[in-house]
Amino acid sequence: MATAMGARDLFRMVRQRLDVRSVQAHVRRPFRFLLCGDPALISELRGLLLSGHTDDSVPLDAAACLETLYPNGVVDDPADVRAILFLGRRGDSPQLETLAALKVPIFAIAVDADAAPSVPASAAAPGAVGHYVVPALTREALRGRVFPHLVDAARGVEIAVGRRLPPMREAVAAKLTRDAANNALKVSIASAVIDHVPVLGVVLGAVASAGDMVAITGIQTMLMLHIEAAYGRDPDVQRVWQLLPVVGAGFGWRALARELVGFLPVAGIALKGAIAYAGTMVVGEGVAFFLEHGKHMSKTQAAQIYDRTKNDVMRFARELASRFRSG
Repeated sequence: MATAMGARDLFRMVRQRLDVRSVQAHVRRPFRFLLCGDPALISELRGLLLSGHTDDSVPLDAAACLETLYPNGVVDDPADVRAILFLGRRGDSPQLETLAALKVPIFAIAVDADAAPSVPASAAAPGAVGHYVVPALTREALRGRVFPHLVDAARGVEIAVGRRLPPMREAVAAKLTRDAANNALKVSIASAVIDHVPVLGVVLGAVASAGDMVAITGIQTMLMLHIEAAYGRDPDVQRVWQLLPVVGAGFGWRALARELVGFLPVAGIALKGAIAYAGTMVVGEGVAFFLEHGKHMSKTQAAQIYDRTKNDVMRFARELASRFRSG
């Protein structure tokens, strides 16, 4: 059944399952980042985060998501606050204890052109403080860790963040891609396990294999819609088809994975999952590249992403298989 399904039939089944309304709902989700500290730095960061909109105009909902918190100020409704950004100079000693009561991550960002950049390994937990030292409040200085950590703090509203704050779209697309790749990995491994369970694999194997093709392609297609929405485009299934060559490549990788599973029973499960994960990473990074640069990435660039992500997952799979055998 799986091998007989053509790409046209596959995409027809996927299209029936696409939920465009859920994408529109994500775009409208409310969130706020509170800015406090040095007034000049607050103004500078606000200008950066609101830059990049079409015609250089700033939508009202974008401006409203960045709220200045004045000293001794009170937040009337903290429900949609996702993070607090304290901006200061190197050597400032901010008193952040009162802000911890809001139970959201606090980014203490010190700006010092002469100091070596310093960032924590991950975003702070709710109510905790993460200390960052950056040379300037520019996209280049913040894209490495600050923006990705801020997106992590905005779990559930990432698409709205990208929509309203253009400089953060690259970090949003990367987060959406990782989440979709993890979901594709789970679907693929579940399908591969069914293929190898006696009796159950005989009865459900073909159905599971066909089902995972639909499910994973659906994950990848929804990923494209999500990234497009984050980049300011309204969800449009018809327009997404221009990006199908990226998904079509993933279709080929999944077919190859299914063939290898039969030859490598235990390792093949991990390999199939690795290919589903890597293929989804290529889809997400390919779409983001297209929206950033107005052209598709080259085959060489796609192959590099695919090889890098597949090798990372396979390294983990080998470690897992080794522990399984020793156990």
